[in-house]
Amino acid sequence: MITVGIDVGSISAKAALVEDGRLVGAQVILTGYNARNAGEKVFLALLNELGIQSDAVDRIVATGYGRNSVDLADKAVTEITCHAAGAHFQDPAVRCVIDIGGQDSKAIALDATGRVRDFAMNDKCAAGTGRFLEVMARALEVDLDAFGELSLKADRPAAISSLCTVFAESEVISLIAGGERRENIIAGIHESIGSRVIAMANRVGIVEPVMMTGGVAKNIGVVRALEKKSGKTIHVSAQAQVNGAIGAALIAAGVP
Repeated sequence: MITVGIDVGSISAKAALVEDGRLVGAQVILTGYNARNAGEKVFLALLNELGIQSDAVDRIVATGYGRNSVDLADKAVTEITCHAAGAHFQDPAVRCVIDIGGQDSKAIALDATGRVRDFAMNDKCAAGTGRFLEVMARALEVDLDAFGELSLKADRPAAISSLCTVFAESEVISLIAGGERRENIIAGIHESIGSRVIAMANRVGIVEPVMMTGGVAKNIGVVRALEKKSGKTIHVSAQAQVNGAIGAALIAAGVP
């Protein structure tokens, strides 16, 4: 049985193909302004990469911010459920998932079967998300991909007190004007995210092993900040950015 999961986020669209319980491949593209088109485009890009015809796919499940706009999907499922399924597939020992995407962040507590026991979600404010990091990268005139490594060179993380993206950006601009090192500012930004996300995760209970998923998991500075604030080891998923799509494909196959 061949199934596909499509995860349309605010920044990127992801697709994953599972055949008989085995992950075959995944694809990531930018969502752009049209979520409906992004879902179809990432689906076709994945099939083209794998050399599979669309009529060979038995079932499709959509998830993420734009899940209800994916017309070719047989069903739409919340990303909470899909991230839990994807994380359990990658490591059945995982009991907590921290997912930081472009527009929201989530903490999910899992039971031994990979089902959701409890969750908390920030989807009302950009603080603590990938969008927050994008805004800060523009203010600092630094490539976002360099954020993680630069923050590890900090000697004294700057204090970023505001949890609001707009006010935090003003704080960053003031720090730049005051001559603060970029590395220290970036480390301070990461610690601000860490504080907000861990406070949210504490509401569901952080039980190890903890897995981090989502595109922000590629930022080692954020991972280290989460570890510092939680006192826990954070394992970064091997397929962090496409974890939701993997979970959706598994749900399409009736695995969980």
